[in-house]
Amino acid sequence: MATNILMPALSPTMTEGNLARWLKKEGEAVKAGDVIAEIETDKATMEFEAVDEGILGKILVAEGTEGVAVNTPIGILVEEGEAVPDAAEAKPAPKAEAPKAEAPKAEAPEPEAKAEATPQARPQTKAEGGRVFASPLARRMAEQAGIDLSGIQGSGPNGRIVKADVEAAAGKPKQAPAAAKQDAAPAAAAASPAPSAAPKAAAPAITAPHTAVPNSSMRKVIAKRLSESKATVPHFYVSMDIELDALLKLRADLNARAPKDGPGAFKLSVNDLIIKAAARVLRQYPNVNASWTDDAIIQYHDVDISVAVSIPDGLITPIVKKADQKGLAAISNEMKDLAARAKSGKLKLEEFQGGSFSISNMGMFGVTSFSAIINPPQGGILAVGAGQQRAVVKDGALAVATVMTCTLSVDHRVVDGALAAEWMAAFKKVVEDPLSLML
Repeated sequence: MATNILMPALSPTMTEGNLARWLKKEGEAVKAGDVIAEIETDKATMEFEAVDEGILGKILVAEGTEGVAVNTPIGILVEEGEAVPDAAEAKPAPKAEAPKAEAPKAEAPEPEAKAEATPQARPQTKAEGGRVFASPLARRMAEQAGIDLSGIQGSGPNGRIVKADVEAAAGKPKQAPAAAKQDAAPAAAAASPAPSAAPKAAAPAITAPHTAVPNSSMRKVIAKRLSESKATVPHFYVSMDIELDALLKLRADLNARAPKDGPGAFKLSVNDLIIKAAARVLRQYPNVNASWTDDAIIQYHDVDISVAVSIPDGLITPIVKKADQKGLAAISNEMKDLAARAKSGKLKLEEFQGGSFSISNMGMFGVTSFSAIINPPQGGILAVGAGQQRAVVKDGALAVATVMTCTLSVDHRVVDGALAAEWMAAFKKVVEDPLSLML
């Protein structure tokens, strides 16, 4: 039976995307898990996997089209020998996919009601033998996130679990749907006086000569997330001056010994050693490698460092996963690859979504010190300034040392002042005695 292929929600913040390129042509066979198109989101260019099998009967949205809303039909999948209908006639996929757009909201529709209205879209994700129907990408994402697929209601064709279902399961507490149903009536009653509420104040008119640069999708997401972070997360800051001379000497020695080309080649940056040092200390202080929820403080088992990278439209934070378990050369090469693909928009979703702690280094721009905004739901971010030669006092005498100022921003609900100070003191000790990173 003909099925609409819908514009997917490839990230939690995505409401529309650009159809960059079709990787399948009309008339070509499609299998579940095949990459059929490339979609540009607000963060990166990502691959779109098919969730069902058939023939790509018709392309409804040409490649290069911008601003395609999530859940808009972009193609039609048919069975072999089946006539290709119009988009409106290929009904099963839109009805089955419809809950996907509502998944993050409290008022998500009941899956059972959808099943009764649309017999073709089976809400059950398990076969009689207990098999769970899910796309290959959804299975990989669930495995990485530690999510049991048997507890997820699929919204794909024939009740198949797709990427958006796993993202929704990972991004909200399990009790949210029940709470939403219980609170639906009071919420409706409370909402009734809304028309009499005071209107939102209009933005002041700008009369000076100016150029209006439209906000990109990425810029809108950055503005929203950082505004929410500063408004809802109680930030607390701890700064410390750290001497870099020993670390710079170790970096120079290791780079001098490194192969210049071939599989084992590497060239360490100061930032690579900072990532390793922060990861080492986060392993020592798991209560800083943590996030706040209303029910519990979540202490992450892995130390996944998000590193801020500047790109043309804003910034993105690719993740060095399990950084405490990797050597300096591995971190350096991985970071170079992530940064390069971040700037070309080729990062995969799992390479920049998540992370347990962030680092933002502006030392290369000559910035001496700054305070960074926490990247929710993480509990901390380290701001790294430039290394500068400064006068210091050693054993009662003046000396010259290369010093950088680092500022730790923490969520005060997760990390108290004394704990933040202990973490910074431990970080300072590791950086000033960097040979410990080799152990």
